[in-house]
Amino acid sequence: DKKKTKKNQRSSSNKALKMDTRALKNPYPDYDGSPASTQAFFDFQGKLTPEFAQRLSSKISELLGVMENGLRSADPRDCTAYTGWTGIALLYLHLHDVFREPSFLQKALEHVTQSLKCLTRRHDVTFLCGDAGPLAVAAVVYYRLQRVQESDECVNRLMQYYQTVVKGSGGLPDELLYGRVGYLYSLVFINQQLGKDRIPDGYIQQITQAVLESGEHLSRKFRVQNQSPLMYEWYQEQYVGAAHGLAGIYYFLMQPGFVFSEELVHRLVKPSVDHVCRLKFPSGNYPPCIGDDRDLLVHWCHGSPGVVYMLLQAYKVKTEIPQYLGDALQCGEVVWWYGLLKKGYGLCHGAAGNAYTFLALYRHTQDPKHLYRACMFADWCMNYGKHGCRTPDTPFSLFEGMAGTIYFLADLLHPMSARFPAFEV
Repeated sequence: DKKKTKKNQRSSSNKALKMDTRALKNPYPDYDGSPASTQAFFDFQGKLTPEFAQRLSSKISELLGVMENGLRSADPRDCTAYTGWTGIALLYLHLHDVFREPSFLQKALEHVTQSLKCLTRRHDVTFLCGDAGPLAVAAVVYYRLQRVQESDECVNRLMQYYQTVVKGSGGLPDELLYGRVGYLYSLVFINQQLGKDRIPDGYIQQITQAVLESGEHLSRKFRVQNQSPLMYEWYQEQYVGAAHGLAGIYYFLMQPGFVFSEELVHRLVKPSVDHVCRLKFPSGNYPPCIGDDRDLLVHWCHGSPGVVYMLLQAYKVKTEIPQYLGDALQCGEVVWWYGLLKKGYGLCHGAAGNAYTFLALYRHTQDPKHLYRACMFADWCMNYGKHGCRTPDTPFSLFEGMAGTIYFLADLLHPMSARFPAFEV
């Protein structure tokens, strides 16, 4: 996903709709509106049936055993949430939330302790790919274990990166995986878990102010202020999706209270969101970056499964403009038809991550169609390894591998509170 896109290899826009080259055919019947189609999975209030919930729980237990066995050969020095030990700790923290099983909290402690021993100590300051993630997750684990002093110490260490992030030293980008928004999420995570005032709003607003100023600067540099008052790039590409791009950044800039004034959101963020909307392919999918007209990628990191969160947030904060919801629903159609990926079952570019599209749409609309579709993708994930998918580089990790699939299956047990990990607020 990080490979450079070469403009001379880009196909013409008349080849749009050929997304299925990277997806497997969806074998499931779509929701037909009848109660009979959903009764095996959930009732009319969206509560999972005991049988389906038990099936999910059994598969979670089974996959956890496989994962733990596989982790014996994992890189002992990878501290990150994306592919390393912090991601495993985050999974166990989530399982502790869902099942209230004390042993899960002990597992989280074990794995995050491993992370703290091997911090990158570089300029990587984000939740997913840097040292901020291990420190934030450790702060929460210690807090739950009533080890308050150690929790506070982790938060203090996390805040030591703050000035670096605001000033953007070392050419820090703005995106989620390696940039300012990725550090911002670490602070948001602390507030979600330890109480909303643990990190004062002012700290969050100073980061978003730096993100806005950076976006205005690049918009002027590229002379696109009239189309998009904000613009961002990563490795000289103007990415569109959630991981490295515009959609992920705008999702955070539209969160209530994150930006100093509503006027800035209205003047800078909304027109920039509208610019992303204009990039939509006829299929309803989105390009990986501006100027790339290959309609191929249906991943959380690139394409509809990541853009949907920006659209739903825009619909919530921008007086419920129907276009945003319509575009978000179109994302759901793209994911349903092209979201069972040959890449596998992971969060970043796999079926589990794509299934969160349906959970987000369900939470916003309460339409049982979206919960039904999430259940079908869960069924696919519960047949882990049986579809001939590619084995990822880190097969048991949170964002590429099995840990992320387990996270999704556990989230599905309580659909209304499900959130895409390390991203959704």
